[in-house]
Amino acid sequence: MQITKLINLASNNLKNKDIKTHQLDSELILSDLLKKERENLLINLDVEVSQRVVNQFNKKINRRSDKEPIAYILKKKEFWSKDFYVNKNTLIPRPETELLTESVIKMFKNKKIFFLDIGTGTGCIILSILSEIRYSRGIGVDISSKAIDVAEINARNFGLSNRAKFYSKSFEQIYGKKFDLIVSNPPYIKSTDIKNLSEDVKKFEPKLALDGGNDGLDVIKKVIYKSRTILKKCGTLALEIGKGQQYDVSQILKDQGFTIKVLVKDYQNNVRCILAILKN
Repeated sequence: MQITKLINLASNNLKNKDIKTHQLDSELILSDLLKKERENLLINLDVEVSQRVVNQFNKKINRRSDKEPIAYILKKKEFWSKDFYVNKNTLIPRPETELLTESVIKMFKNKKIFFLDIGTGTGCIILSILSEIRYSRGIGVDISSKAIDVAEINARNFGLSNRAKFYSKSFEQIYGKKFDLIVSNPPYIKSTDIKNLSEDVKKFEPKLALDGGNDGLDVIKKVIYKSRTILKKCGTLALEIGKGQQYDVSQILKDQGFTIKVLVKDYQNNVRCILAILKN
């Protein structure tokens, strides 16, 4: 079957399932199977593909039609200009988290720091920071051992295993260390709002990485409280937060002895990241 026919059939299938990115997803899945750049695929639409590839392609299109995220199907997601390995045990990296990463890099560029990434998941935050701040070291923790396995794969892929260490444990179990920076993209969605998420998120992504409790602030509060005890004097806490949580989180930070340093807005003009300095 020709590439053009295969893509058109798949695209129509996904379109009928109300998948807005039906054309793009079809092209990405096929280019991944053929191990070709998408652009190369699109200039060779009349090329015939084998029945084996057609069968593999249709299986992956069926997964996508069931609303499985394209990142899980391809086992990768671009973040900070790198292709991170992902699977169903980790939250898929998102653009908002790049804003958090960028803010940290700007603050600590050309400095040597020792930092902690809480809820590391794929390791996208810690590894992106380390790739830019070259003389620094970081620790990533996650209560999911399967997520830690993913982060370690990414560290090896990017040649950063010597500067990034990962542990499957709760951040509340960390003692005896002091960090220049703590960064976290914690669960911040209200438990009652999980059911309102898009089907691809609520059906496939790990609930543990999404559910922030009754007010969405359960884990955020714990991160702030713990950070007071393991940050160096004048250390920085960098948090990604949910839409509308700016004022509550800012107040908690101030109550715990932090000074708000930077507020970062997303592309919809909502504050989604807070960087705060521990005063004492």
